[in-house]
Amino acid sequence: MFNLSGKVAVVTGGGSGIGRATAKLFAKQGAKCHILDLSAEQGAHVVGEIAAEGGVAISHAVDVSNQAAINEVIASIGKIDILVNNAGVAHVGKADTTSEEDFDRVFRINVKGVYNCLHAIIPVMSQNGGGVILNLSSIGAVVGIADRFAYSMSKGAVQAMTLSVARDYLAENIRCNCICPARVHTPFVDGFIAKNYPGQEKEIFEKLSKSQPIGRMGTVDEIATLILYLCADESSFITGCDYHIDGGFIKLNN
Repeated sequence: MFNLSGKVAVVTGGGSGIGRATAKLFAKQGAKCHILDLSAEQGAHVVGEIAAEGGVAISHAVDVSNQAAINEVIASIGKIDILVNNAGVAHVGKADTTSEEDFDRVFRINVKGVYNCLHAIIPVMSQNGGGVILNLSSIGAVVGIADRFAYSMSKGAVQAMTLSVARDYLAENIRCNCICPARVHTPFVDGFIAKNYPGQEKEIFEKLSKSQPIGRMGTVDEIATLILYLCADESSFITGCDYHIDGGFIKLNN
């Protein structure tokens, strides 16, 4: 099951965290993975990990918010069967404490970055008879989370884009879904806590972990497994959906 042999996948933000876990799992299942990441070093490292496990991957150092650069990379790849829009940034702040600069940065990466990849890759999929797109949204798009104004805005936009793409490209055999993770333990989370809560790392990590009713954060491998299912042929009847993978955060928090 979940065999991706012969498939070509593009994973943005594939140099670390959820993107890294997804690229490695896709390659293990037989896909040729193109990793798009701002960091050439991190992308190359994941390519090396995949090669060591017998998989095939290629790294492209690129900023997803730069449309011309994305267009150039996608044109060099050719056939694409799967797109995982994972690249993104977080931000702490309310509407009146978020600067214009920070708002624009979150929008540019989390919203325009997704658009840029959709804009470049959908025509490729259409020409090749179809494909699958998986966007990374967040529980922040579904429920109110304190001090996450710009981030929640961006993930709400990702959900809206998911629905539009799913509806608009049914005839081209392109499926599009998104997932909404709660907190997932990644190096990004550790760095985020260290930067915003210096000296309180252990306390904040425990607090964030316990905000999920299940009592812990998710793992990158758990997220990657759901992504694999939604991008494999076994989920061919699923499009226009958002999946909550949140340890009970949305339904079980009182």
